[in-house]
Amino acid sequence: MAKKLLVFGATGQLAHEIGELGKATDSFDITCLSRQQADLSAPDTLPAVIDAHRPEAVIIAAAYTAVDKAESEETLATTINGEAPGVIARHCTSLGLPLLHVSTDYVFDGSKDGAYVETDPVNPIGAYGRSKHAGEQAIQAACAEHIILRTAWVYSAHGANFVKTMLRLGAERDQLKIVADQHGIPTAAADLAAACLDATRQVLTYNRTDAWGIYHYSGAGPTTWFGFADEIFSQAAEYWGRRPEIGPQATEDYPTPAARPKNSVLDCSKIADTFGIVAKPWAQSLQPVIARLLSEQHQAS
Repeated sequence: MAKKLLVFGATGQLAHEIGELGKATDSFDITCLSRQQADLSAPDTLPAVIDAHRPEAVIIAAAYTAVDKAESEETLATTINGEAPGVIARHCTSLGLPLLHVSTDYVFDGSKDGAYVETDPVNPIGAYGRSKHAGEQAIQAACAEHIILRTAWVYSAHGANFVKTMLRLGAERDQLKIVADQHGIPTAAADLAAACLDATRQVLTYNRTDAWGIYHYSGAGPTTWFGFADEIFSQAAEYWGRRPEIGPQATEDYPTPAARPKNSVLDCSKIADTFGIVAKPWAQSLQPVIARLLSEQHQAS
């Protein structure tokens, strides 16, 4: 019998991939809600939305993700990323529903030398990170049966992300400068979606009461934005027959409204040990995304 799963954030990269995976599995009956159907900027409306769908588990894949804009819209970001998850968590508790919430590497300040584990102290350095940390705290306070899944550098063929930006700029220009002193690990939205569904399936099917808490999940293999771009263009060159020349750039030479952590590499050992969910090499997961985007680009032209 398929488990009824309610997902917030239908138009985002992650929920889109969850919906796609849902079409190929008999394990879940998945409903993904858009902002028009479930507005996280109006948290008080969300319990009625959950009641209307009567799910067996809930995933929050929706978020305010405009990192720079959040600096001037912190109240809105905190409502969506902090207050709304707390409202959802309290209602899940009242209904006895497990909750999986997707959070971010930006809860860390980037000062650690090495990969971050789940128990490392958080210290967000921007409004977006503060808003996401508020959501984590609200869920922990309101819902014992929760999984908080921190991830990083998400990309897919859907929505706005670094891969699509690089392909657009790389098609337009022969030379690009890319930030080379911010370290992290890219994460394919499809891999993240599979991890979300696998963890949810296990807690529903096997009553994994030992599994609640915070986890990290990203791709495998630390890199920089420069290294990420280099791999994007290496793969794209097979379709283009050319590649732009790229050069490294320091964060200080590319000022943005929001500060970014210099290191947001996540250690994903805990999710592997607990659920058997193993991170995949990001460059490998990038291949089908590049292929899809450039084949669509070719068809459009």
